[in-house]
Amino acid sequence: MKPKIVIFSTPTCSWCKKIKDYMKKNGFAYKDVDVSKDHKAFQDMVRKTNQEGVPQTWINNQPVIGFDKAKIDRLLGIK
Repeated sequence: MKPKIVIFSTPTCSWCKKIKDYMKKNGFAYKDVDVSKDHKAFQDMVRKTNQEGVPQTWINNQPVIGFDKAKIDRLLGIK
């Protein structure tokens, strides 16, 4: 079963680019939400995590704050 992945990001965030590249490299599709343009998504993100920073990656409704490679690999089953 393919994981549901949503990445909350901004265009100027270098860590956001790295996480998106990492997902592509490992063959995972994701939905990218630009919170600099979508204020409602930004508010929802902050409400759920109490964090304003990006990237925030949600993998099957489990939040990953920042580029926490170990947690991302664990949630995606990457060895």
